[in-house]
Formats: sequence, C-alpha cells, structure tokens
Amino acid sequence: MTAGLHAVVVTGLSGSGKSTALKVLEDLGFYCIDNLPVALVPRFLELWQSSQEDIGRVALGIDVREGRFLHDVPGMLDELRAAGVQIEVIYLEASDDVLVRRFSETRRPHPAAEGGAVVDGIRRERDALRGVRELADRIIDTSAFTVHELRAALHELLETPESGRMTISLVSFGYKHGLPTDADIALDCRFLPNPFFVEELRPKTGTDPDVAAYVLGRPDAQEFLEHVLGLLRFTLPRFQHEGKSYLTIAIGCTGGRHRSVVLVEELRARLTDLGHRVLVRHRDFER
Repeated sequence: MTAGLHAVVVTGLSGSGKSTALKVLEDLGFYCIDNLPVALVPRFLELWQSSQEDIGRVALGIDVREGRFLHDVPGMLDELRAAGVQIEVIYLEASDDVLVRRFSETRRPHPAAEGGAVVDGIRRERDALRGVRELADRIIDTSAFTVHELRAALHELLETPESGRMTISLVSFGYKHGLPTDADIALDCRFLPNPFFVEELRPKTGTDPDVAAYVLGRPDAQEFLEHVLGLLRFTLPRFQHEGKSYLTIAIGCTGGRHRSVVLVEELRARLTDLGHRVLVRHRDFER
C-alpha cells in the first residue's frame, strides 16, 4: 500500500534542532508533519498515498511528547518497512550545557522538566528516548552547530539521496572539548608531532597547506592513513550488509585545529577518489 514511499523520521532531544531539520526537509520537497501519534502513522501514510498526491517523500517529527507510546516506535518502523516504505531515522542531540543555554536564550519551558530545572528535564528526556536513539540510522550532535551550519549539513546529507550507497561522515575534533557523541568509530592521532608547538604554524589550522605538509610529511601519518583505509575496506561492506546507511568516523587530536583536520581532509580526498560519498565536519577548528 505504501511501496515506493520515502519517509524520514526526525527525532531527538528538545532544543537539538528538530524544528530546523523539518524546515530543511520541507525545503527539499518532503511533506512534513510533527508530533503525529505513533499509532496513527501507518494509517496516515496509507490514507495519504491513496489520495493520489504527487509526493513520494514524507518527514515525520517524533519526540518525547509521545509519552508511553514511544515504546511503539520499533513496531511502527517494522510495520512500515514490511509494507515497502524506505525509512531513515535521524536522531538529533546536543550536550547538556548547550541545551541548557539554548533553553535559557529562548525562555521556553522544557517539555520533560515537569516544572523543575531544565537539566532535570534533559536527563528525563534522554532516558525516555534511549530506545529510539538505538534505532537511528544517523545520529547528529548539533552542539557545535549554528542554525545555518545545521541547515547546510542537513541539505548536504539529504538533498541527493542515493539508495544502497553508504555515506561516510568524517569529523575532526579536539579531545579537550570531548568526544563527538555521534561517532561510530573514534581514532586518536595525538601520537603525531603537534604543529601547535611550531611558532609559525600555531595560528593556522589544518586546512592551511603548510600545516598539511608538516603533518603529512611524517611517515607515521602516511602509515596511519593506510591502516584507516585498510580498516574501512574490511568494515564498510560488512556495515552495508547489516543495513547501515551512514558511518561517522571521528579523528581527534588535542585541540581539534591541526592534526585531526589535516587527516580528515586527506581521508576525504582518498575516499572520494575511491568512489565513496563523503561528508566532512571540523567540529573544533575555530575554537
């Protein structure tokens, strides 16, 4: 009844950017509906498709307002996939301190705060959505994103969907700012000499050719890249066999400005040459 339909479920923590994500999807031609009760989603899609509307893509917003019906999400997704619907689940999140700041700036009450502190609402919401998070095809940590950066990232991710082809997301980061929570694989490159301690390189970032030459000129850097590519040659087909559509690989150095940025850019070039679809984000290089 719903075969051929492409549905994106947008979910995640309040304040993480779900409203922005739905607006981006609307711009991309998705028919968007927010907070439709989970139990009604299959019936809605059946009625909507039978209306002969010339739209093949739907985006659904699901969040903590579902309450106890959040437990029905896995069954709903299984039912739709069995009916032939192509479904992607995108889960947005951010760190507690960022979410608290965002709620403070907007002066909105947190939907799970129950009249208490925002941070308590965030903890309750994380617990309530834990099962939904485990179902996600793509987890996006928006902590370091502005609204414009989030829109750009979602446009890049969703505007040219390619069925059956995995998207590799490469993220550079600094360990002193914390691990990216959306990483499937995290790799540490702090064993390489740090350009921060070279006076003329310190104010630059890893996108500068001089910094790139300094890092990539080390035999250890080249060997590291070969090992990473070898790991991906082994794992990517197996991830795809398991149905994974997105793989996020995070590479970290101390501050996220030099070594990790260089290696991510080099991996982008090599993976693109091999025919992979690659997205890149430098989380901390402007800090």
